[in-house]
Amino acid sequence: MKKIVQTFVGLYFLVCPLVSAAQEMWYGTPADEWMKSLPVANGRVGLMVFGGTTQERLSLNESSMWSGAPNPQQNRSFGAERLREIRQLFFDGKIDEGNQMAGKEMIGNEADFGSHVPFGDFVLTFHYGNSSAISDYRRSLSLDDAVARVSYRMGDTDYTREYFSSHPRDVILARYQASRKGAISFDLGVENLRPDAKVSIVNNSIRVTGSAAQPGRTEHGVHFLAVMQVIAKGGTIHQEGDRLMVRDADEVILLSDLRTDYRTPNYQDVCLQSIQNAAKRKFSSLYREHVADYAPLYHRVTLHLGKDKSDLATDERWKAVKQGADDPDLQALFVQYGRYLTLISSRQDSPLPIALQGFFNDNLACNMGWNSDYHLDINTEQNYWLSNVGNLAECNEPLFRYIGDMARAGAETARTFYGCGGWTAHCTSNVWGFTAPAGCTAWGLFPTGGSWMATHLWTQYEFTGDVAYLRNTAYPLLRGNARFLLDYLCEDPHSGYLVTGPSISPENSFGWKGQSFGASMMPTIDLVLTREILNDCLQCTRILNIDPEFADTLRMALDKLPPLRINKYGGLREWMEDYDDINVNHRHTSHLLCLYPFYQVTTRHTPELAEAAYQSVQRRLTAEGWEDVEWSRAWAICNYARLRRSEEAYQSQNQLIGSLSRENLFTVSPKGIAGAPWDIFVIDGNMAGAAGAIEMLVQSHAGYIEILPVLPKEWSEGSFSGLCVRGGAEVSASWEHSQITHAQLRATHDGTFTLLLPKGISKVSIGRRALTPNAEGMIQCHLKRGEVVKMY
Repeated sequence: MKKIVQTFVGLYFLVCPLVSAAQEMWYGTPADEWMKSLPVANGRVGLMVFGGTTQERLSLNESSMWSGAPNPQQNRSFGAERLREIRQLFFDGKIDEGNQMAGKEMIGNEADFGSHVPFGDFVLTFHYGNSSAISDYRRSLSLDDAVARVSYRMGDTDYTREYFSSHPRDVILARYQASRKGAISFDLGVENLRPDAKVSIVNNSIRVTGSAAQPGRTEHGVHFLAVMQVIAKGGTIHQEGDRLMVRDADEVILLSDLRTDYRTPNYQDVCLQSIQNAAKRKFSSLYREHVADYAPLYHRVTLHLGKDKSDLATDERWKAVKQGADDPDLQALFVQYGRYLTLISSRQDSPLPIALQGFFNDNLACNMGWNSDYHLDINTEQNYWLSNVGNLAECNEPLFRYIGDMARAGAETARTFYGCGGWTAHCTSNVWGFTAPAGCTAWGLFPTGGSWMATHLWTQYEFTGDVAYLRNTAYPLLRGNARFLLDYLCEDPHSGYLVTGPSISPENSFGWKGQSFGASMMPTIDLVLTREILNDCLQCTRILNIDPEFADTLRMALDKLPPLRINKYGGLREWMEDYDDINVNHRHTSHLLCLYPFYQVTTRHTPELAEAAYQSVQRRLTAEGWEDVEWSRAWAICNYARLRRSEEAYQSQNQLIGSLSRENLFTVSPKGIAGAPWDIFVIDGNMAGAAGAIEMLVQSHAGYIEILPVLPKEWSEGSFSGLCVRGGAEVSASWEHSQITHAQLRATHDGTFTLLLPKGISKVSIGRRALTPNAEGMIQCHLKRGEVVKMY
């Protein structure tokens, strides 16, 4: 049966390009730096492929390549009594004293925190035997089959290379071919290794052992084994020092793997066995198996915007957008690239969720103040904004397992640091269970960081309707975080509202009596996240019909939370009090979580607050020197989409792709902002920017489904299929001259759906049964899984 399925999928993939333009990024020159190379991966291990003709560089890495170690001393014994004392300072208006106390006492111990780090590079130096010029060079990454390819001609010989990372086999494969026998010769070695790495040659393979320690930062880290096995057809292979010399081969297969001892004590055996197992199979068979595994997931979604420009090199198109050109087709490719990056970074069985750079580590972020870790004040969350709307719900599972790990560690932080039950986590985390506040109060004192992560648990249910998942996975974790929040909340003696604090609006500060402070009681982000978690839990108790007394407690707490309010500048308040907004150009707009990804503010139900949210966005984005980084611009796209500002959303798409991405379309945080000494690759902009584009095409947050709610004039023609909405359904649509020609909704879960009738649609039906909209243009229908609503 498995072979039948693989054959079917292979045939589907072969036919697919005939009916749809190939989804591909391609270039006419090799990559001369890391940010031009192309990624292949399988959710655990991957390569960055440079594609050089005289020298090929393959940057290998793996998701658990982490320095650091568990730190049982991370939590300071602050406790409930000290928490009451510091809160009284804030209630008494002693903001200065409260911030001083927080800065001294409300920080954890970051010893051995660690970072994700790179392994290094395998380098192939080629020998051709002649000096003919290179012609017909082409380097590409096919999103259709997740294969990087290189092809060129030298003299009368054609050379090709293929690279992919097999999820079924859990190894990386490469095949080098030439049109002439005996034409492949190269030296294979390693460069840029970890400080303690050791290289050996065994049975035509290069093996590298070592640790991920970062001398000067932490002497601890995972231990690893990397292997690249060379299998040559024809020719010879011999060893010279720590290099392998391949001469006069007809074809060469490279098999690579990298394993660590992170939760895998027998990692060396596993690594060697994976190579050995793959070596028994033909490359063509492994490729078909790879496509059968990957293609059905990727091809769930199609997207076409504007004129097909795939005949132009991707870097040339990128440069044109950078200079002000419009290229909706490149924007569509960017969305699919975001889905591709999600798929290759976070499969169901991935050992870890997507970190700051995924696991495509540029060796820069891990050597600066940030670390390449898990930032819980926007970055890690944005990495998963795309997965549900982009029809990749399974890709969330590594995140949920990580939240489970965080909850176990965060229970000790809740108890020791705050004297509370449940669990919490703050701004930064790692793979070693760090949940304490870190660094300084300006960014570390964020006790609802774990709450923000936990909201993804409810979002998954919104899109899938999976009650078993809700009962067994989501609710226990949500309940634990709600328990912390209920214990952590206290009553403000002045207003009677329940408030959190002292805590921060991440990385920002406010003005009060001529001074700048970070910590306060109940910043708006805490309010939004508290309301989300308590309300999510309340809905869980109703759906699962459990915990009636806990539900009553949740209702009472929700009733006593303060409302969202408008500040003296006409925007949404970022803090409970109407403090001075002294960092108008600041990158963080954490108070706008209420607009996106949540929907406590909508243009339909809370128009005044929506207008205030728009004023907040505009005040930041138009400020002189706005800290325009990849994630803040991607969030702006999402916010503009929710605010129904099509042209602002479209221009922000161009800004993200043209100014905050590089030739390989990886998004970057620019030098000079947030202490970055270089332009830093950060993967969140890829996922969140793609999510923002989808939000322009279909929305389902306001209690109904709306198709093409925010269509810019530049997207006047297009189509999509397979985008997901809340309630459990996939939506497809086609349009011309900005008018929908037909659309459909297919239920992936039994449920009731409300649709806003799109303009231009005159007929709506389920099978032969016609549906009639109400006076507001809404259609409500009950669907069984697999049933389809057609609109035309």
